[in-house]
Amino acid sequence: MTQWIRYAQGGVTGFGTLEGTQITEYAGDMFDSPQPTGRTLALDAVVVLTPTAAGKMIALWNNYRALAAKLGNAVPPEPLYFIKGNNSYLATGQTIRMPKSYSGKVVYEGELGIVIGRTCRAVPEAEAQRHIFGYTCINDVTAADILNRDASFAQWTRAKSFDTFGVFGPVIATGLDPMQLTIRTVLNDQERQNYPVSDIVFPPARLVSLISQDMTLDPGDVIACGTSIGVGSMKPGSTVAVSIDGIGTLVNRFE
Repeated sequence: MTQWIRYAQGGVTGFGTLEGTQITEYAGDMFDSPQPTGRTLALDAVVVLTPTAAGKMIALWNNYRALAAKLGNAVPPEPLYFIKGNNSYLATGQTIRMPKSYSGKVVYEGELGIVIGRTCRAVPEAEAQRHIFGYTCINDVTAADILNRDASFAQWTRAKSFDTFGVFGPVIATGLDPMQLTIRTVLNDQERQNYPVSDIVFPPARLVSLISQDMTLDPGDVIACGTSIGVGSMKPGSTVAVSIDGIGTLVNRFE
């Protein structure tokens, strides 16, 4: 297993592999034969960025059986998804902000994220795994009161794409079996979510294959796999942490 991290130091963006609190710097393209530079950095000497500058983040709705059953929703025959604007991206340690134009409920959603490593267009499921670079943690933040405020139009893009609402990181982990992972979300030291990826409706390789029939997936793009039971609201002053073994913990304050 390898953990890849992006960071800024002295106004310069870099990337490398993380072991404990030490970064081994690489040069080139993270997704295409990167080469070590021989330089190392301390984690506390850099500002951690989102682990990829994703061109797009695709996020799933109703993709876990337990939550579908709780809400009385049928298991969907195909992936149900929306896209979060890239203006929303936020790294671990940064602050999720309440939009000035909104005063309603803001919801956390702890999720597994897939990071694409190779250009992916109409790929069969049997080949899809080769296009997955690795996995990351997601907090798919939502302005819940906006979603269905207009009965004629569900406002997924607006509710999900406010600045700071696309939270992911801290790293991309490679060499993991996603079906063995568990997502845990803690709000203010209280566990709110703890669910297995094995309950998923569309597993990662199938998701990548099916979405790639609709649109080209590019290296660095992120797919948020959807969430399960335990979603709830955050109040300003809260801290939310999404943890996945092997990937780490995505921690952010909400103000």
